[in-house]
Amino acid sequence: MQPVGTVICTDRGPTTSEFTFVVTSPEIVPVRRGQLVQLKTEDGLMLAVVQEVMMTNRFYYHAEAVKELERSGRMLSSIFPCDRWDMLIATAKPIGVLREEGFDKITFPPSPGEKVYLAERNVLSRFFGFDEENGLEIGFMRYHDVPVKLNMTRLLQKHLAILAMSGSGKSYLATVLLEEVLAREKSEGRIFTLVVDVHGEYTALSQYGGWELAYTVSVIKGSYVQFATPILTERQLAMFQPDMSPVQVRELGRLLSEVRKAREDSYSLSDVISFLEGDEKVNPRTKEALLGWLYELDETQLFGVDENPHLPDVAKPGRAVVLDLSDILSLRKKQMIVAYILQRLFDLRRRSLIPPSLVILEEAHQFCPEAKQELALSKSVIEAIAREGRKFHFSLCLISQRPVRLATSVLSQANTHIILRVTNPNDLKAIELSSEMITRETLGMIADLPVGEALIVGSAVNAPLFIKVRRKKASSSIYEETMEEAAKRFEAGSTHQPA
Repeated sequence: MQPVGTVICTDRGPTTSEFTFVVTSPEIVPVRRGQLVQLKTEDGLMLAVVQEVMMTNRFYYHAEAVKELERSGRMLSSIFPCDRWDMLIATAKPIGVLREEGFDKITFPPSPGEKVYLAERNVLSRFFGFDEENGLEIGFMRYHDVPVKLNMTRLLQKHLAILAMSGSGKSYLATVLLEEVLAREKSEGRIFTLVVDVHGEYTALSQYGGWELAYTVSVIKGSYVQFATPILTERQLAMFQPDMSPVQVRELGRLLSEVRKAREDSYSLSDVISFLEGDEKVNPRTKEALLGWLYELDETQLFGVDENPHLPDVAKPGRAVVLDLSDILSLRKKQMIVAYILQRLFDLRRRSLIPPSLVILEEAHQFCPEAKQELALSKSVIEAIAREGRKFHFSLCLISQRPVRLATSVLSQANTHIILRVTNPNDLKAIELSSEMITRETLGMIADLPVGEALIVGSAVNAPLFIKVRRKKASSSIYEETMEEAAKRFEAGSTHQPA
């Protein structure tokens, strides 16, 4: 290896949190902000990230001398060998040390005079904990061209959050993640994936468009979904009407028991209403209130005798279902659909009737808001999965452009965050509070990220890692069109998504 620089002394170090080195051969091995370097220390092989690069020259230290000399018509470089004194000074932040037993924290600073090298590929892989054999390859390390292959268990089992402002590439990254999950062989361990698609962005995954895995993805429209009334308990029905009193829930439970006996577990919500209207046992006031609740639920047209789709049949290993809610206008109805399906899948998984599963939840703040005044019928189900899902290998991938509006109780359970560009101060503050590994300096880098680049922090990696997301294989979504392309397609009378 050829060294890129040498550690020097400054008024601020070297310390365990920062050191400076002079770049010795910038014309041979350039050093850039964001690059990773390695050097030997008392603790072991230290890895550090270059946080800033400064060009300096001693001949240009005194502005007044330069100005006066050049005013006389002479150039400083014509008198002195200025170009030989150009120096590139880099400031780096240590992020950890690599020992034989693995990754560890830093307890001792590097020594002045120590040689600094660009981080080697095998060192980076070991340091960050990549899974070279069976990992999910979602991108590569900028400047190092090292594939980022994350272990599926470390990334997903304790939940994942993808956070970014609109247009920064959240859905694109989620598509890349889904491609990696679907490409796994049976010997590597395959899971079932549900994508809750609010805007219809993922429907292109089921179109061939040159993507060999399209056959493993099916799209289900929100208008096709139907709840199986016979499998719903009184408490589950009350989940859709949170204002039901305990007395009303108790009476509803008694009524459901009678309906089940009479109809042999084949009935709809309309049948329950008919039984209630003819029931003389229930208190008139309770009866009136219950009828109001049930009529309101029945008007959603979501409740039937059978379940559509039959979830045990669609939740198969190596398969994905895109739940397209773009045809549903009511937010309450969307929340009801998400609550039912997530509750049902989680129950099936707890009984080991479906494979380990991943739920990719777009616009997560709509279904699990932080504000108490924003009543979300799906919030309690999502919170339960966030708390208990890892025990049953039922994982959440929360995607949101407004982290500050996403319930802290859920976001805090996501042990890995992948953060693309965020500039809103309130969202940056929420991100900072949600992860102890994010510093002020890191927040500044997040705000400056270009589209398609991201920061990974948490359980999936041993230290914060900036990556560039790889190109996806699936067809483009209609939401990736330029305005010019959309305008041309409209005038041509085409309503189809681009191939």
